[in-house]
Amino acid sequence: MIEIPSDLHKDLVPLAFLLGSWAGAGVHDFPGAEKCNFGQEVTFSHDGRDFLEYHSHTWVLDGDGNKVRPLESESGFWRIDADRKVEVTMTRDDGVIEIWYGELAHQKPQIDLVTDAVARTAASAPYTGGKRLYGYVKSDLMWVGEKQTPEVELRPYMSAHLKKVVTPEDVERWAKALPDDMPDDGIAFFK
Repeated sequence: MIEIPSDLHKDLVPLAFLLGSWAGAGVHDFPGAEKCNFGQEVTFSHDGRDFLEYHSHTWVLDGDGNKVRPLESESGFWRIDADRKVEVTMTRDDGVIEIWYGELAHQKPQIDLVTDAVARTAASAPYTGGKRLYGYVKSDLMWVGEKQTPEVELRPYMSAHLKKVVTPEDVERWAKALPDDMPDDGIAFFK
């Protein structure tokens, strides 16, 4: 279920499906880097202004699903205009800053993004651009990222399947929203 907070900036309503905290796992595979499974936590939040704040942390998982070490971290800001054009500014822990442009698909919660500008520090690895696809599928957030370097053509390198994290505050809010005439035994609810 997609909730639209009452204090969400009106321009961000089309991006409301992203809001919240998400957690899950995915696969990382790019030439010259270790192929691995990874865990991920993502948060999209807002403060009433015309952008979403974004934070993502990933870590390498061992064969039993335990955290081994950090993989990548990134943060940024997402905006959307009246024509459903999306812009994202993103900073990564490896010394890369990106500007992404794309659009929200017509009548479905899916966003395609492509890098427009990339800036790198001297210490960062070679990187020239990428693509990303985010989609809200059966209440889950799924994404795939592609990247390219001077040596490697654009190709998929990361993808993940994330579930919405439910907080105690969510449960309390939902409980307060229940109708007063709910059946006591719970069984009558299904009849």
